[in-house]
Amino acid sequence: MFEPARRVVSLVPSLTETVCDLGVSGRLVAITRFCTEPEDLLRFVTRVGGTKNPDLQQIAELAPDLVLVNGEENRPEDIEWLRARFPIHESMPRSVPQAAAVVREIGHLLGVIDETEAVLLEIEAQLARAEVMALGSEPLRVFYPIWRQPWIGVNRDTYVHDVITRAGGHNVCAQREARYPVVPEQALAELRPDVVLLPSEPFAFTAEHRRQLLRDRAFRRSVPILMVDGRAFCWHGSRSGRGLGSVANLLRPFRTRVA
Repeated sequence: MFEPARRVVSLVPSLTETVCDLGVSGRLVAITRFCTEPEDLLRFVTRVGGTKNPDLQQIAELAPDLVLVNGEENRPEDIEWLRARFPIHESMPRSVPQAAAVVREIGHLLGVIDETEAVLLEIEAQLARAEVMALGSEPLRVFYPIWRQPWIGVNRDTYVHDVITRAGGHNVCAQREARYPVVPEQALAELRPDVVLLPSEPFAFTAEHRRQLLRDRAFRRSVPILMVDGRAFCWHGSRSGRGLGSVANLLRPFRTRVA
């Protein structure tokens, strides 16, 4: 007989948020220090280190019946150590529909079917809305760096790429061989973006980074350089729907201009 998980450890910030959005935050027995949303529901949950260096012994003492991990955010050796001892759910979605499938799987493991369907409906609605918004205009050339010194972009094999593409953008690093390609500073202008997006994570770009790009004229003078919330682009799970929606809204006026 299937028993829903009652003692959950989440080592993935976006999945911690997902558990909360599914209405069962009380089942979280441990999270990482990067699990910040929703703040009011996580204030008293035990922290077990970071995504790359969790305290495995502390996790073991909590005796979880489900550990949520991600193949990119968490180290393979930590995942295997946990897999040998506890039920785990490992995910690594590279698209919004794949993220929806992860939500469905976790919702099943938690036994919260109605709440899960509500989240999935939101994701489906935003996917449809973004598709309609993309009709009749050219994709906007987008440079989305995830790091500086060196500058690093994202290729087509990433969740961020899928969000940008569905929101009406053309990821200028999509065809690079590496998932996270390095772009030499002197080659930034060669990307020919219509807009540059500086996210808040994983590298915390600041207004000073934006001013420096403008001072150095790294791109054409008319290219907008925007500060954006990185969670809308890379937090997969219950945020996928509203994240895609916010990115589509962000790009829409610029797409109109270049169409």
